[in-house]
Amino acid sequence: MAETLLDRLKARIVRDGPISVADYMAACLGDPAFGYYMRRDPFGAHGDFTTAPEISQTFGELLGLWCAETWRQIGEPAPVYLVELGPGRGTLMADALRAVGKALPAFREALDPHLIETSPALRTIQKKTIGDATWHDDIAGLPDGPTLLLANEFFDALPIHQFVGKDRRERMIGLDGQNLAFTEDADDIVETCPAGQEIAAEIGRRLSAHGGAALIIDYGPAQSGPGDSLQAVRNHAYHPVLETPGEADLTAHVDFQALLTAARDAGATGYGPISQRDLLRRLGIETRIQALVPNADAAQQEAIVSGYRRLTDTDQMGTLFKAIALTGPDSPVPPAFDE
Repeated sequence: MAETLLDRLKARIVRDGPISVADYMAACLGDPAFGYYMRRDPFGAHGDFTTAPEISQTFGELLGLWCAETWRQIGEPAPVYLVELGPGRGTLMADALRAVGKALPAFREALDPHLIETSPALRTIQKKTIGDATWHDDIAGLPDGPTLLLANEFFDALPIHQFVGKDRRERMIGLDGQNLAFTEDADDIVETCPAGQEIAAEIGRRLSAHGGAALIIDYGPAQSGPGDSLQAVRNHAYHPVLETPGEADLTAHVDFQALLTAARDAGATGYGPISQRDLLRRLGIETRIQALVPNADAAQQEAIVSGYRRLTDTDQMGTLFKAIALTGPDSPVPPAFDE
């Protein structure tokens, strides 16, 4: 029988002892041979989950126009690097480029697209979707210069550590017979994401040194707090976290406060969080929907309206998902964050 990631993890635990939740997430999502994101396209109806750019073209269009307006605010530098972290299929970037190409051709001419992606499978798809761009494994490889950065549902997939009890013991994953099992119950859990904080700090340093702005959209509470938010999703349904490692998506709530603190400590100015509903409405999603509907057939109209509701309704993605913005220290307040 062929080796699986479960076999590798069990052998590792037998050899070295229990592993952290962060090590487990890193292996499940990024193992070169078995990692969830390394071998497949997980997005859309035929995948395991659907993200905002796949739900409605207006999402990427509006984020592109956010970048265009921000570029105008900071003096229209040329070139300017348009960067996306974790671009998925490339749908968001493609919609953004199309929108700014029509609305502000000068911005489209000035921008240089860069994508941060470690998955060979997704890079192949992105190259077909976007075309001309530059790919990097991490943001340290980006060239120096003014940067406009987008990150949608990127930080929620970064490895987290979990700590339990008054003495804040790290929650680990070991073996119960032949099965993976947590070494501590899910009581009084505090989660941290050092990887996310370091990336936020790196973005802050870049914006402080070279100017620009970042827009980060993800899901989680507005205020930091305790709780077990680690979850697995497979075939558009919740899945046991420790079953079939590498075959399901793993995510956790994003600590927006921690990201803002890390970026501010690195020299950036931070704004938010605001709800995704407020972000998109302030950027004009209702106007865009009204422009799309008259030119669509009945089935398309239904898809446009349902996509809008899914992105903005309070019982859908509207309030669970939130946005923060980061800018250089002397930049004006970015679009949608001036209340």
